[in-house]
Amino acid sequence: MVVSAPAPETQATSAKLVAQSEIEFAKCDCCGLIEECTPAYIERVRERYQGKWICGLCAEAVKDEIIRTERLISTEEAMTRHMNFCQKFVSSGPPPDPTVHLISAMRSILRRSLDSPRGLRSTPTSPTRKVGEIRGPGLTRSESCFPTLSGR
Repeated sequence: MVVSAPAPETQATSAKLVAQSEIEFAKCDCCGLIEECTPAYIERVRERYQGKWICGLCAEAVKDEIIRTERLISTEEAMTRHMNFCQKFVSSGPPPDPTVHLISAMRSILRRSLDSPRGLRSTPTSPTRKVGEIRGPGLTRSESCFPTLSGR
């Protein structure tokens, strides 16, 4: 049995696949989260964020910081603000009562979303009723799905 060497274009294709499948672990410079990423992705993120690697969640927080501020700030300034927030959060240690902490965090998120400009919040997709508009009859039930509930 004779085995031939792979063609040069096959070697190039397999080398490209090996390079694409290389995975590295990257640690977020903001929150410390470790993610598996390709070297090319890590490089793109570092180019975008002044040489720092930040995870997707922190990248969204940086974008939110830029949108929330009343004056125009740079990505670098927004990233600095977010990094300061993360450092304060990590240094504060675990909360004494996680349930109360979660409720407080959700309250804070709600307040922040209500304080943001109206156009940035999501708006309902269903049509709203105008003042004085008369609506036709909605869906009505002719009978219950469960005979025991309808008294029959």
